[in-house]
Amino acid sequence: MNSNSNRTILVIGTLIAVALIALALVAVRGKPAPGAGLNGNFDLTGQPFAGKADAPVSVVVIEDFKCPVCKSFEETIAPELNSKYIETGKAKLYSLVWPFLAENARLPTDDSKLAAQAAKCVYDAGGNDAFGSFKSILFRAQGDESTVWATKTRLKDLAANVEGIDHAKVNTCLDTDATAARVDADEKQVTDARVNHTPTVFVNGKEVLNGSGQSSYLLADVSAAIDAASK
Repeated sequence: MNSNSNRTILVIGTLIAVALIALALVAVRGKPAPGAGLNGNFDLTGQPFAGKADAPVSVVVIEDFKCPVCKSFEETIAPELNSKYIETGKAKLYSLVWPFLAENARLPTDDSKLAAQAAKCVYDAGGNDAFGSFKSILFRAQGDESTVWATKTRLKDLAANVEGIDHAKVNTCLDTDATAARVDADEKQVTDARVNHTPTVFVNGKEVLNGSGQSSYLLADVSAAIDAASK
């Protein structure tokens, strides 16, 4: 092999190495250092929440109504948080819906987004209490995340179980996609914060982490974060 060939191989090898380094930098750029956690400076104006408006600590749960782990969180952990912090006025708990699962699964209908739209329609019709009721109903009715189950027809049927709201208004809201732009805005907030899984929990704008510096939604870790923010 002559010297020109050697130089060519060297140049190609150098270019490949540079390209790999560049890809690695792109992969890590913008991510927090291990144990640092994400900052969630979300605009929570007009977002549904449970608790007293003047509660000193804000807890934000990022979830998708098609997410089975979110269902588990709502059924096992949220009630504990509610009794310990929400009902006592120590914290308020916001739901920020990130409808991504249907799109990720390439389902023919984006029912993650439809469920999020329906939830906002119910919130517009009845406020925080109506939203909370509908959220519970949605998670109880949750189907397999790999299938389309939150159709507009199904969502209207489920919303009919929420008391004290104008159901015709909710149906029209969903049929006309009246809340779609707001759902898109919520999704942008979440992706801008670099959240990559549900549920993700933030306390006063800081991602909840466990003792190993990993994202956590577990009761002990969320409680510790709220207690620390309350001091």
